Amino acid sequence: MQISKDPILTRQTIQKALRSFFGIGELRCNQLMARFHIHPTATVGELATRQVLDLTGALSNMKIENDLKREILDNIKRLKDTGTYRGRRHALNLPVRGQNTRSQIKSAIKFNRIDRQL
Repeated sequence: MQISKDPILTRQTIQKALRSFFGIGELRCNQLMARFHIHPTATVGELATRQVLDLTGALSNMKIENDLKREILDNIKRLKDTGTYRGRRHALNLPVRGQNTRSQIKSAIKFNRIDRQL
């Protein structure tokens, strides 16, 4: 079965299938399920065709997966181009949100790379 161009196993629960998309967390997943009257323990194979079409339509209107990743990278690039403090911190692979650099810098260096892969 496919929801929004991605193949999904039919035995997966709806919650797990929806949360597998980049940009859909617990809150957005619960909102979608409530909007289309889907039980949390229902599996993808148990959905009616109408519910699958409704979910696909709702997901196509949201920024998820590559669109969201592209927007995040564009925002980081905009910060770098304007020369803001946050942009300079991104460019130097340093913590961006005020974290200490004395002892906890390793994870920031890992995540704030110029060629950031999301």
